Amino acid sequence: MEDARADAAPIGVKEHYRRLGVGLRRPHNWFEAFRFCVVGASGYVVNLAVFYLLDRRMPYLLGFTVAFVVAATSNFFWNRLWTFRVHHGVPHLQYARFLSVSALALAIDLGVLSALVEGAGMGHVPAAAVAILIATPVSFVGNKFWSFR
Repeated sequence: MEDARADAAPIGVKEHYRRLGVGLRRPHNWFEAFRFCVVGASGYVVNLAVFYLLDRRMPYLLGFTVAFVVAATSNFFWNRLWTFRVHHGVPHLQYARFLSVSALALAIDLGVLSALVEGAGMGHVPAAAVAILIATPVSFVGNKFWSFR
């Protein structure tokens, strides 16, 4: 049996905007965004704390990557259980999707972090704090619509 979505025509830009408008009017989506931010805030603290501990022990981009993986793993479990309240699907496949989205966010983080440290002369930890904030919207959208759909 073939996937029913394979026969469906792709939706246009107008339909995407309509769906976005409908989604923005649903309180459920705003509560999800709030919970995502709470989980993200805990991950933000974990990320910065681990990065602070590793910063003097290894190159800063490697230390940030390790800290990011620790925080992302924590965030996956909290987002699955509390933010998106997912009780379906295969957790390790969702984790693989989550890590794919996280890899994109990490690439943004590392680019911003490097630019702020190397280009603007910012300290490592303050630059990391800014980089994480910049990548957060990409992470939310990717996880809501792909990892935990």
